[in-house]
Amino acid sequence: MNDRKLQVIKKAHQLFLDKGFQATSIQDILEYSGISKGTFYNYFSSKNELLMSIFKTLHKKMEDERNKLLIGQDPSSLEVFTQQIELQMNMNRTNKLVALFEEVLVSNDPELKQFIKEGQLRMVDWIFNRFIEIFGEDKKPYLLDCAVMFLGILHHNVKYYTKFFEFSSSINPVVRYSVERIRKVVEEVSSADEYLLKPELIENRFKQTDHRNVHILCKSILTLKKSIKQEGQNNCMDLLDFIQEEMVHSKKPRKFLVDSALNTLRSCISFLDANEFDNLEILVSACFKQPEEEPV
Repeated sequence: MNDRKLQVIKKAHQLFLDKGFQATSIQDILEYSGISKGTFYNYFSSKNELLMSIFKTLHKKMEDERNKLLIGQDPSSLEVFTQQIELQMNMNRTNKLVALFEEVLVSNDPELKQFIKEGQLRMVDWIFNRFIEIFGEDKKPYLLDCAVMFLGILHHNVKYYTKFFEFSSSINPVVRYSVERIRKVVEEVSSADEYLLKPELIENRFKQTDHRNVHILCKSILTLKKSIKQEGQNNCMDLLDFIQEEMVHSKKPRKFLVDSALNTLRSCISFLDANEFDNLEILVSACFKQPEEEPV
């Protein structure tokens, strides 16, 4: 993403927080950002697309930071998971995303509401897959329930904790308390052999890619970004950003576009860690492989 477009996104984010999304006009954005109407529509087809770009940009930044916490660490560590959740909650608070989420959810805009709801489901999916890494494959039948319950426990604990204490207070105790509660719940429901939601419900919804591989893929992209030599930085960074956006955030990742981006990157291999690039190609291929159909 070029610097000018990113600047428009940052300016619009501030305007939406100050005035509200609905009350902010495209003219307000043009004046505050110092761009022409033509430039705006070259970047975004609508104000809705601009808002979605804000969410995607902030989510991508959060995702990169969240993945960094896993580098060199044991994925089954509850401590690392706690740090990941705390980081995400703090970034949401810093960027005041809850206010924007709430405004969208009470609006009558079906496109934006669907976008937010899809993002919420992807968060459930991420928690579910992290829980498999933490609690083990044998607990999988109970972990979709636990992912949903964890988010409910966490969000309500944060909501009332910040009502009773200063908003600036650290949310670390809330996150740790919520993680410990869900650890006990996992033990209880697995021991009782009880579940409400089958894992297939979330797996089938996001079946286009293997999300365990996507999780590793994000780490691979982050490693490649760190390896880029200065002279190839802009082009390589844009291509890696595109691959991550398409593989992680697209409902139906377009294989031909990802393959094209990988081919272009291969022509710039002298600017990258060649071994890690080979690993990325393997991961992308694995993500696109569909599970074999079970016999009828």
